[in-house]
Amino acid sequence: MLRYKPTDCLPSSAELPDSDDTPVDNELQNLVPNLLAAILAWVWGDRTDWFFGVDMGVYFAPSEPPLVPDGFLSLGVNRFVDVDGRLSYVFWEEEDIPPILALEVVSKTYGGEYERKKIDYAQLGILYYIIYAPGRRGRRGRKPLEIHRLEHGEYVPLPEERVWMPEIGLAIGREEGVHQGWQREWLFWYDQAGHRLATPEDLAQQTKQAQQQTQQAQQKAERLAAKLRELGIDPSGI
Repeated sequence: MLRYKPTDCLPSSAELPDSDDTPVDNELQNLVPNLLAAILAWVWGDRTDWFFGVDMGVYFAPSEPPLVPDGFLSLGVNRFVDVDGRLSYVFWEEEDIPPILALEVVSKTYGGEYERKKIDYAQLGILYYIIYAPGRRGRRGRKPLEIHRLEHGEYVPLPEERVWMPEIGLAIGREEGVHQGWQREWLFWYDQAGHRLATPEDLAQQTKQAQQQTQQAQQKAERLAAKLRELGIDPSGI
């Protein structure tokens, strides 16, 4: 006897558009969430129970167009679904697990980040909604970084600009830094003690410095050995 599964009748991610085809109007809309994703890929490199999407369609109902956050984080889902990766984030393919965090980077073209999208994301049950307005792109009277938490179906703004999120096990905030050679303010992840998590550039610089220190130590040892030999002392016997 065949068992009927309702999800078998729903379109798959391969059959759905993977975004809303709206191009970003500045590179920060991609760079900011991609930096957050790159940090997680290092910090959570041994975990497979999370996914961070950038400019990807989030489908919550077959008859509705997707929501497309600049970035979003989901926990409790498979990080890798197949060799080609996700085309979209489709609720009925993800056991109806909503993202736990959605990020919008305000651009020069206002996109309803402070009104309409707050309602949309709240209806999906996304626990944290973050609005980042680089430079002076935010609306008058708004802070550069606003972090909201869903409570009783509505988003409540949190007073801090660096917020610890216990459900995620990380904090998020903003500070000056360098990414892809560009020194400016970025969003970063932090641990519970407030220490900023390393970026790929930080790790590369640390590796470079360690290699330089090792090379300098070797050169110093070679110079010392040469001096000892000049004095008639065999350095290998010391």
